[in-house]
Amino acid sequence: MNQRIYNPEMECMDPEERRILQGKRLHETVVHEYENVPFYRERMDARGVTPDDIQTVEDIEKLPFMQKTDLRDTFPFGLFAVPNDQIVRIQGSSGTTGKPIVSGYTEGDIEVWTEMVSRALAAAGADKDDVIQVCYGYGLFTGGLGAHQGATNVGAMVLPMSSGNTQRQLMMMQELGTTILCCTPSYAAYLGESIRDAGLVPGKDIKLRAGIFGAEPWTEEMRRHIEESLGIDARDIYGLTEIAGPGVAFECECKNGSHVNEDHVIAEIIDPVTGKQLPYGTPGELVFTTITKKGMPMLRYRTHDICTLHNEKCVCGRTTIRMGRITGRTDDMIVVRGVNVFPSQIETVLVKTPGASPHYLLIVDRVNNSDTLEVKVEMTGEVFRATDSLGEMQRLQKHIQSQIKSVVGIMTKVTIVPPKTLPRSEGKAKRVQDNRKL
Repeated sequence: MNQRIYNPEMECMDPEERRILQGKRLHETVVHEYENVPFYRERMDARGVTPDDIQTVEDIEKLPFMQKTDLRDTFPFGLFAVPNDQIVRIQGSSGTTGKPIVSGYTEGDIEVWTEMVSRALAAAGADKDDVIQVCYGYGLFTGGLGAHQGATNVGAMVLPMSSGNTQRQLMMMQELGTTILCCTPSYAAYLGESIRDAGLVPGKDIKLRAGIFGAEPWTEEMRRHIEESLGIDARDIYGLTEIAGPGVAFECECKNGSHVNEDHVIAEIIDPVTGKQLPYGTPGELVFTTITKKGMPMLRYRTHDICTLHNEKCVCGRTTIRMGRITGRTDDMIVVRGVNVFPSQIETVLVKTPGASPHYLLIVDRVNNSDTLEVKVEMTGEVFRATDSLGEMQRLQKHIQSQIKSVVGIMTKVTIVPPKTLPRSEGKAKRVQDNRKL
């Protein structure tokens, strides 16, 4: 695959020069925010911080944090830093767990976001000869339009399929010769399953060579599964509505962490309890600050995503810091009998287990005042057809049960179900059903 660096001047900049640039842009953003967003100005004033106190990247620790609750409390326009007539696009969340959140973009913000996605696509070799099929949802969710505008910018032919209608997705993939796929990793796994069920052969009937997947955490084991089922090179892309959608960070050919677009955002890792910065190589909560966004800047936004930052230079030539894989979220962590459990831990076990598929559901409940955790997992079609005895099924269940205990430290109930039993997701996969909250 032809790997390229979209903007070598910025992606390969000397790190010290970049920190100077970040400090300048950070100061300008803080001034802009302080002068135009009363909500954040009051928060800075309460902390005794003025824009003059923020001159370098190191000064960022003086600033107060922002969180998703701030966006809900100020909905819809309370965090906009420009007049509404300068906002050319609204993106946001679905609001399924409360008030929706929205983010306002100026024309310049859209251009910055487009370049960040273009860098991710270029890193996967995308150019004018590619056909890029976008299966993220279009609408307020940033995935569809974000991937679309980046694909258009690199000159590719774009198929704005959105999510759903899998049979039509496969038909268009075949007939139009799609070469690059953009969707969630869980939907990519489903497409791989559907291609196999349709009797299609990757590399022959399906011309895909790369996939850029994001919007939900996924493991290295899931990557290998997707690469094998689709016959592609699978890359991670990271983004979030509050910052700039997909493109905030992306993987290069080394697949050794996602490069953060540091000329547009500053990344930190903090202790989720104390809020103190943690050094490179230490896992913690990811925090982002936008330093070029004008419509609705975010200063020290707590993502609740758990990962590690690395600052060693990558052999690809880029000098930006890299995010390790998201291992979970502080707000989707399940606490079962005092033990912290992340869905990604369970996924790692299942994808490594012969006979188990990557389709699973965690059911948490409370029985007789004690927490219980059941893991429902589908068997692959091949194993299901080959398994003709109850004893073989029970052996597989016990194997998965013991492997999960060795990883998370607690005993779980494992229920193996036939293929296609669990619901499929065409967007973000629902992995947890916590009946304790019902």
